[in-house]
Amino acid sequence: MNLLLGYYPGCALHGSSSDYESSIQACLQAFKIRLVELNGWVCCGASAAHSVNPLLSKSLSARNLAIAEREGYTELLAPCPLCSMELCKARHTILEDEEHRKQLSDIVELPLQGKTRVINVLQVFESIGQAELREHVKQPLTEVRAACYYGCLLTRPPKVVEFDDCEHPNSMEGILEALGASTVKWNFATECCGAGMTLAREETVIELSHRILANAVAHGANCIVVACPMCHVNLDMKQEETRKAHPELPQLPVYYLSDLVGLAVGLKESQLGVDKHFVPAELDLLSEPAETR
Repeated sequence: MNLLLGYYPGCALHGSSSDYESSIQACLQAFKIRLVELNGWVCCGASAAHSVNPLLSKSLSARNLAIAEREGYTELLAPCPLCSMELCKARHTILEDEEHRKQLSDIVELPLQGKTRVINVLQVFESIGQAELREHVKQPLTEVRAACYYGCLLTRPPKVVEFDDCEHPNSMEGILEALGASTVKWNFATECCGAGMTLAREETVIELSHRILANAVAHGANCIVVACPMCHVNLDMKQEETRKAHPELPQLPVYYLSDLVGLAVGLKESQLGVDKHFVPAELDLLSEPAETR
């Protein structure tokens, strides 16, 4: 494609979810999409700032948007759904509220017009298109029966993020099916996994994660596919704790969407960071019965 995109990694992809960054970078390079990290980006405020100081929260995201505008990006990839939502909310305010736009411009000391569109990883794969995805497949994902997990942030709030159907999204399914995978219909595709409560309320996260994992297994999935670092933490890293509380639950590999795209186009698990997952996620394991894993 020979496409250049502005890139906002956020704090997670440079820290606890560095495997996600490895996956995205390696996967998109296979399609000749180059990501250029924003020069001087700041934390978007993520899970706490909006509840402490709404203006500060908007200003943090506005600062990143102003940098993207200054550097001439028409699109900005934010792979973390919480980051992309916060950036989208700030852009929505800039476009809809002239007085607030001027206030934010003064605070961040850069002009703001809302010219840069914020996109998520699924939208990048949609821009590649299912036809081109199929052309690049070297290893069809015939063993994959995925439960596509969007979580509560990718599609909400719908009038702000303007992405897919907030209750019944299907964009991930189309991408995976182009890679030769099959997907299951299940009940928890847009339910919350507990997000950042994993430290403060671990028991809540374990119960929410159990409901998600158990429903995926009950509907015939042999893996879960996500596009959110927090969802991956709760469903992958915390899965051992969840299985201690619910011993009947089999191990269920949790992939980033970019992991499966990368594997399908011939990349190695080590290139994508799949070998760093807590639940073993080698593709050949998916052919084994869930109860033996």
